[in-house]
Amino acid sequence: MQFDNSSPIWVQLVEEFSRRIVTGEWPTGAKMPGVRELAADLGVNPNTAQRALAELERLELCRSERATGRFVTSDDARIDEVRADLAAGAADEFIRRVRGLRMTHDRARALLDTRWDHHDHTTAHAHDGGV
Repeated sequence: MQFDNSSPIWVQLVEEFSRRIVTGEWPTGAKMPGVRELAADLGVNPNTAQRALAELERLELCRSERATGRFVTSDDARIDEVRADLAAGAADEFIRRVRGLRMTHDRARALLDTRWDHHDHTTAHAHDGGV
């Protein structure tokens, strides 16, 4: 994972871990990697990883069980809320960038539609073996 200077590393980890949960990389109810394992894999201080995991608990995306570790929430509605929040952030970033390019709303919408269709096509093409 590449970190940037736009926000503290623990905040970036919260977003990354949230993404892993909403995409199913860390499935609902699954045991999550431990603090030391995550810190080593990501090249961060264990205290930084711990802070991010504590925030995930506060956000109700995981729960701790004494002596057994942390587990991803089984609350699908909560996961859907976080998915919508992450998508809204991506949409806000897209809007900020295209406005910075002085693109009209209609042109930005057309661009998004075209790119969406392109990604649908390339994803389908990749699943059929590229034939």
